[in-house]
Amino acid sequence: MYAALQKELDTYQKRTPQSRDAHARASVRVPIGVGSNYRFYPPYPLFVQDGKGSRIHDVDGNGYLDHNLCYGALFAGHCHPAVMKAVEYRLKTGTLFGMPHGLELELAELICERFPVEMVRFGNSGSEVTMHSFRLARSVTGRSKIIKMEGGYHGGHDAVSVSVKPKESQFGDPEHPTPVVSSAGVLRGTSDATLVAPFNNLPAVERLFEEHPGEIAGVIVEPIMMNIAFCMPDDGYLKSLLEIAHKHGALLIMDEVKTGAKLAWGGACEYFNVKPDIICLGKSIGGGFPLAAFGASREIMDVIHTQKMFHAGTYNTNPVVMAAGLATFRHVLTRDAYSHIDRLGRKLVEGYEAILKKAGLVAYADGAGANGALLFYPRRIRNYRDWYHVDEDLWTHYWFAMVNRGILAQPYWWDEQWTVSVQHTERDIDQHLQVFAEVAPALAVAQQERAVAGVHSA
Repeated sequence: MYAALQKELDTYQKRTPQSRDAHARASVRVPIGVGSNYRFYPPYPLFVQDGKGSRIHDVDGNGYLDHNLCYGALFAGHCHPAVMKAVEYRLKTGTLFGMPHGLELELAELICERFPVEMVRFGNSGSEVTMHSFRLARSVTGRSKIIKMEGGYHGGHDAVSVSVKPKESQFGDPEHPTPVVSSAGVLRGTSDATLVAPFNNLPAVERLFEEHPGEIAGVIVEPIMMNIAFCMPDDGYLKSLLEIAHKHGALLIMDEVKTGAKLAWGGACEYFNVKPDIICLGKSIGGGFPLAAFGASREIMDVIHTQKMFHAGTYNTNPVVMAAGLATFRHVLTRDAYSHIDRLGRKLVEGYEAILKKAGLVAYADGAGANGALLFYPRRIRNYRDWYHVDEDLWTHYWFAMVNRGILAQPYWWDEQWTVSVQHTERDIDQHLQVFAEVAPALAVAQQERAVAGVHSA
């Protein structure tokens, strides 16, 4: 903590007393006062009153330009008219049947048109579909182990609750990370079934296959790692990962929960020209409603079709959510929308870069499609251990300074990234950059003072 950061925290508390009181009340009945651990941050989180388009209001009446967008689930923005219209109709004709009704076929067809899959099953969250993708890979291969990347987040189930945010004292060999269980209550032995490799390190993955011959069912990877802010794959990394998996009889699972709707018309598969074995989709494909999906070839999905593998869920394909998904694919995730987003995303990254240079900040901005991030690090990160040394206090200063000036630059925590929605405008980006330009000089002074004092991050 340093004086300029404390000043922003004090300003935050003066602006948001109703959020403070709401959090105190909620904490009596809801652990840490929020519905997901990620939503809590000190001194207390903002409580939201409403949202429309690219903006929200908190319970104190403060307005914000919103680039949090529910951790990237709102590529459509708040209350997109086409999604709202589709949902309103369904609310009058039946919200839940637990029976087929035809909309699942319509949405599956649209997904298969965009992504290199032939069959699709639906769920309600990214966690659900990554969990079922593991079962699918195990059912097809007859093997048990899964490789994930150090620092990768693929949901909250036990099999992926390994090495999500390990501490430096737990890291182990940089070429052979130690699997670290991420939560109390995770099933004993989980870290034995989930192997860990560094992102952007193909030899490390190859070694794991050699150490566990005939045991590894699949490799799961985010094509762009977004649990460490924003980390791009090396050129050819994803295709080589697929080749290594296939050489050893395993499947590549691409977790496109964040990239599938926000990177390109055909997601990361199109952007990086790669065809994984299993694709997981979620977040923004539902236009603000809880929708997720996993897909693969007809051959792989045959284990479900022949009922060798079990997949179920009471709320799967409920008509309200399916109507939202159909409206999102047809009216939100359009090629024109991606052109619009690419233009705004580039403008935001380039604007940040120009301001950083002018202010003399040792940091960089990176992005692709709708997502991007500011990282207080001297060079482009390539893996979790790079990200681990981002300056947390300086980032916290940045975040609260932006919020105090009406810009929710991204979700809280320095492992997150901004999202640009289809309802954001050039004027919104100009406002975002104008505020960052106001904030950057104070950040530069703080960074220089911390360097002189020998303060280290993380």
